[in-house]
Amino acid sequence: MDTQSARVSESREEEVFLAWNSPSRLFKRRDRSYFTNIGAIVFLLTIILVFAREFVLIAAVLSIVFLIYVLSTVPPEEVSHRITNLGIESAGHFYRWEEVIDFWLEEQWGQNMVVLRPYFSPRVFVLLGNEKPEKVRDIMAKHIPFRSEPERTWSDNAASWLSKKIPLDKPA
Repeated sequence: MDTQSARVSESREEEVFLAWNSPSRLFKRRDRSYFTNIGAIVFLLTIILVFAREFVLIAAVLSIVFLIYVLSTVPPEEVSHRITNLGIESAGHFYRWEEVIDFWLEEQWGQNMVVLRPYFSPRVFVLLGNEKPEKVRDIMAKHIPFRSEPERTWSDNAASWLSKKIPLDKPA
């Protein structure tokens, strides 16, 4: 009994494969036209909601606009990430390999990231900072399946359709 518990504790010692620092979230400085577009949309929506007497919904819309403003103007903090033999730790949250279905790599706004899909929680986005995506992929693929293309849900399709139809930024 003692030798078996000793083997289990030996196999569960944490071994760090890779560690890096990166911003805690995606960030892109927005210009005046972005906020002007959002302001025009919110103004029209507020006028419609006033006539419908939906004052609680107006408060919810204004709070979302405030959140968008804060996230667009305040730069993110630096956080640390580690990939170990037990799982991946990102910004103080630990995700065990057994809790993650699969992962894939994405690039948005010039920043590379790993997207984890846990069983019972929403997707987890881990920014790579200066770390090489291929290196992270090779280490993580030993523990969980890698997807080259994620399966797109209806909400993914709706968000991409809406962002194409109503661009809030100037075209690049």
